[in-house]
Amino acid sequence: MNEQNSAESVDIMENRKWYQAIGPGIITACVVIGPGSILTSNKIGSTQEYSMIWVVVVACIFMMFFMSMGARIGVLAKSSPGNLLREHLGGSGKALAILVGLCVFFISTAFQFGNNLGVQSAFNVYMDKSITMYLVIAFNALSICFLFAFKDFYKALEKVMMVFVGLMLLCFAVNLIFAKPAIGQLAKGFLPLEAEIDFNTLGLIGTTFVVAAAYFQAYLARQKGWSVSELKNGLVDARVGSVIMATLTIMLMATAGTVLVGQNLTNVEEVAAGLEPAFGETGKMLFCIGLFSAAYSSFLVNSMIAGFILSDGLNLGSATTDKAPRILTTVVLLTGMIVALFVVWQDVDPVPAVVFAQAITVIGNPLLAGTLLWITNNRKIMGDHTNGPITNTVGVLGLLILFAMAYQTAFIKIPEKLKSLDKPVAVQSMTAMGVGSHQTTDPQPKD
Repeated sequence: MNEQNSAESVDIMENRKWYQAIGPGIITACVVIGPGSILTSNKIGSTQEYSMIWVVVVACIFMMFFMSMGARIGVLAKSSPGNLLREHLGGSGKALAILVGLCVFFISTAFQFGNNLGVQSAFNVYMDKSITMYLVIAFNALSICFLFAFKDFYKALEKVMMVFVGLMLLCFAVNLIFAKPAIGQLAKGFLPLEAEIDFNTLGLIGTTFVVAAAYFQAYLARQKGWSVSELKNGLVDARVGSVIMATLTIMLMATAGTVLVGQNLTNVEEVAAGLEPAFGETGKMLFCIGLFSAAYSSFLVNSMIAGFILSDGLNLGSATTDKAPRILTTVVLLTGMIVALFVVWQDVDPVPAVVFAQAITVIGNPLLAGTLLWITNNRKIMGDHTNGPITNTVGVLGLLILFAMAYQTAFIKIPEKLKSLDKPVAVQSMTAMGVGSHQTTDPQPKD
């Protein structure tokens, strides 16, 4: 009976249309588009209008290639990334799997409270702080219930994330249409005509090129159940997810570049307030709905990335049916919530947590990218589906960018943050400082 059911399942998977195979890329888009990236997009649009759109396109190309690597691992490898490292590198592989898991876990946990603040900010526009804090608690409780309500919750997660992505696309598109951007100037933004390659450019790339989310694609592909014959569909899924990320970011940037030019935006509530004169109450409400969708979907998936990759690194399981990934995901959710509520209630400075998270990214991001490249170039694991020359070229360039971002973080951003520890920092500027979903960048551009 079990063999018959298994055969039927394989047959169903192989007969799926390409659009029915879509899913992991949508989930990845949700974690990339968080409250921090929304603020960054609006800030850059308000200061540089459409001129940096090309950077978003470049970042999405890198993300697409790394997501494709993760998807191929999930489809072709016979085990999870953590097990692959242990099986093919022995003792050093065991240590590497644990190191990867710990890096992702601490980064996600440290930035998780920013996603909680994003949820609160969406409601804070209309409600008192005392009420919104209870809403944050309620939504975290709902997320934890979601984790344990289903034995295998992947299908439910996929459907929920599709709803959130749909809401973001609808809300931000309507605002862009009413903004009526200059089409000619908008089109020029796709070309590096006024390109200035500096650390700010790296910061904008960092809001979209989130290597931890690409690494997690391997786990999502396994949970989706793609067969080898569906590999092409999996690669299409990575492209769809990347296009969604680019579309959302460009819509936000273009809207800000049309109606928020010259405004000094330090938090998402100021973005909402800035939209009201141009679009009225409806436009502000649409933005807040989109912000809530981004924040809530981002912090759920962000926590899962930490929980599943660490559980896999510790060899405790990596499937949605395993308890350890869900327990560790819950730890991230609760920690992020408690820190966020403490920061809001006590009006304390969040900089130390941001500094800690950014310090971990110096190691974590290049390590994750290098691990993806090593696995996808290992013929014992990938067979005839190792990286081609184009993928390896883009992958190495992406790795170099991550090293440049690590240098920027270690020698520029962290020292600046440490100097600011003695200065008062407004609670609501936390998102501006990069407190968001797996991002490593900062107020000027920052996730």
